[in-house]
Amino acid sequence: MIRRSSPPVFLASAFACLVLALVPGSRLRAATASTPPAPLAAASAKPVAPAAKTRALDEVHGLLNLGASLTERGDYDAAEIAFRQVLNGRATPPNELKSALLGLAHMHRRHGELTKAAAIYERFLKDYPGDDRTPDALLDLGRTLRSLGVYKLAINRFYNVINSTLKLPTGEGFEHYQLLAKTAQFEIAETHFQAGEFAEAGKFFARLRLLDLAPSDRARAHFMAACSLRREGDLEGAVATFRAYLEQWHDDENIPEARYLLAVSLRELNRPQQAFQVTLDLLHEEKARVATDPKRWSYWQRRTGNQLANDFFENGDTLNAHAIYTGLVELSPEPSWRLPLTYQIALCYERLGILDRALSSYQTIVDTAGKNPPADLAELARMAAWRIEHLEWRDRTSRDIAKFFDSTTGKQAAITPPLAAAKTAATP
Repeated sequence: MIRRSSPPVFLASAFACLVLALVPGSRLRAATASTPPAPLAAASAKPVAPAAKTRALDEVHGLLNLGASLTERGDYDAAEIAFRQVLNGRATPPNELKSALLGLAHMHRRHGELTKAAAIYERFLKDYPGDDRTPDALLDLGRTLRSLGVYKLAINRFYNVINSTLKLPTGEGFEHYQLLAKTAQFEIAETHFQAGEFAEAGKFFARLRLLDLAPSDRARAHFMAACSLRREGDLEGAVATFRAYLEQWHDDENIPEARYLLAVSLRELNRPQQAFQVTLDLLHEEKARVATDPKRWSYWQRRTGNQLANDFFENGDTLNAHAIYTGLVELSPEPSWRLPLTYQIALCYERLGILDRALSSYQTIVDTAGKNPPADLAELARMAAWRIEHLEWRDRTSRDIAKFFDSTTGKQAAITPPLAAAKTAATP
């Protein structure tokens, strides 16, 4: 069942009323015009010469192309003017009128004016129910309604896409209609997912994996099926499905996100070592694969590494936290990225009792930041300097205490290298 309440039944009629103000050339507005054209003028009108008709048609086509181009460029006001000129034309052919309506609806959808877009799509479907572009209009209308949060109506429109393609004759354009029907099934699954109906979404995505789809579409269906299981709360099923997806679709664009979700799911299932291994696999992924989409890979590598490393550190698993921080620091040479991670690595060294390495890491932060560090590094440099002072004070105090007890027992104090010597040590 749909969790969100659906709009009243009269929503479609409300859209139809709204379109009167949006589409000046619509049939309903023309039928209700207050001043009908004079019969004598119509009777005395001279036939238009073929050359003039051709020029008028070329002008209409030019306006349609201009409107589409302006829409893609984001100049929506100018695009609307172009489409409305076509709609207001007295001699606009029916096919061009349909194109203008769809172009205007697409423009409003791109502009984020979803209610206006939905109203115009509804007007098109009412005026031209048997048009060849009906499945395309239904698909865009469903997407628009989904963006408005009207999930039940959106799903109905997507089912209408499938039904409308079955009624169209086979022949030219048949492959396009087949693609629309498959796309509509994808959109139904996506809509269930966005509506929070993850069990239903998972069923649809699982079915889509069995269809004769393009490899990229089947891979996405597999990925989304795993995501649906995770959101439903079935972590065991999600882990198994994510693993199967990673094994089958090595080059899919969702691989890095799948690794992140797998690692988080394993951590939630209290399998820290498996989560740790998945994280390392993501950080050490082949450079050739990362180079195909560096921004996407970098985002998920950083998010996965940071989240899992911080989680390990907070739960006392310092060795695993240190290993992930060390892998993360190699992702970028930028000081704003490396220095905060170096600070976390130094904290790990402190907790492990390797104080000379901790001091060396803190000193690297102070030296790299300089005397006048940038604003984003000033606080980090101040904290690193304080940690150095703290470690040196702790070292001096330990030495003084050791000397005191050695003097009272008559034993020679053990000589250990001072921590200050570690300031020049190499950065980890």
